[in-house]
Amino acid sequence: SKTTFIDSSGVGALVSNLKHARQKEIPLLLRGVTPPVKAVLSLTGLDQVLTFEAVKDTTTTTAKVSETLLPTTHPSVRSQIKRSLDVLGAIVGLVLTSLVFVPIALAIKLNSPGPIFFSQTRLGWMGKPFKIWKFRSMCIDAEALKNTIKNQADGKVFKNENDPRITKVGRFLRKTSLDELPQFWNVLKGEMSLVGTRPPTPNEVDIYEVPEWQRLDVKPGMTGEWQVNGRSSIRQFEDIIELDLRYQKNWSLLYDVKLIFKTIWVMFNKESGAV
Repeated sequence: SKTTFIDSSGVGALVSNLKHARQKEIPLLLRGVTPPVKAVLSLTGLDQVLTFEAVKDTTTTTAKVSETLLPTTHPSVRSQIKRSLDVLGAIVGLVLTSLVFVPIALAIKLNSPGPIFFSQTRLGWMGKPFKIWKFRSMCIDAEALKNTIKNQADGKVFKNENDPRITKVGRFLRKTSLDELPQFWNVLKGEMSLVGTRPPTPNEVDIYEVPEWQRLDVKPGMTGEWQVNGRSSIRQFEDIIELDLRYQKNWSLLYDVKLIFKTIWVMFNKESGAV
């Protein structure tokens, strides 16, 4: 069954129009904004930068839309059961991470100079920025060297199967997904979920078209459709979007459970090509 709620694709279109309006110094005025829609805008902070025309008769307006109001947040975000499972899973995951932390940390430090952890700004639910954490798997000047590496994927995403920036230890960590263990901290903080969509970078979101904004209706996950359907072999941005929107539109707790078990299976299946 498909989920029903107010999606954020309209927010994406609004952001795009706001950027163009500011560039051309054209004032943008929103009329007839209902309370549920304004609630969505407040979640993104857009209510602070947009101008609203006052609704003269709020009683009449509210009465007209009361029968067709949709929830302003995705069911997966509202679900207390999903959040409880995230917290429980994150605690268990962090305990397990503590058991392997010392050998992983030593391996990283002995193999390559630099910090143990790597952090990067990603955008989560409703486009809120957060720091995603991983065990470092690349050399310390990886970002500076990026322009010298050939991108084997669609221009909107960067992939290189034999990326020379990845260290020997880092390649093992990525192959086993051990590099992502610190993300249990992001899950515990509520920035991510155990299961969700792929967490995008700000630069990626800047070039989103309207449908792609729907990815931000749900929290990004440590695993998801992209993780269990050939993550390392996906080269087209459209394929990533298709997988994420499949999750966004068809989410259920059972869906999450299935993806968790499928993730465990592909992690131990060398021929899966998913990790």
